[in-house]
Amino acid sequence: MSTATDVQVRRVYDATRDDDGIRVLVDHTWPRGMTKTKAALDEWCKNVSPSTELRKWYGHDPAKFDEFAKRYKAELRDPVRAQALEHLRELAMGQRLTLLTATKAADISEAYVLADLIGR
Repeated sequence: MSTATDVQVRRVYDATRDDDGIRVLVDHTWPRGMTKTKAALDEWCKNVSPSTELRKWYGHDPAKFDEFAKRYKAELRDPVRAQALEHLRELAMGQRLTLLTATKAADISEAYVLADLIGR
């Protein structure tokens, strides 16, 4: 039996939509200037975020994204991060999951890497 997943990536600063499903922030730090009410989160899953060292090295440099994704996927084998990733997979079963990030370029963020992994 196949269970299709529906995962999308959006910026936490974007307006909520009726079709967001479960909204989960996957950044390590709380978004600047964002209130809990405005974020309209179902969860904040910061245990799945990349290490501080990796985030600082990457700096959202598009030229480093492929290497960032590779290193981040390796970090996701850490037991705490692996458990958080499995939790996100469970949330995505049978319903839309919206992974939220504060980064300006969501398509080169950890949320994008996660969506790719969960969507497989």
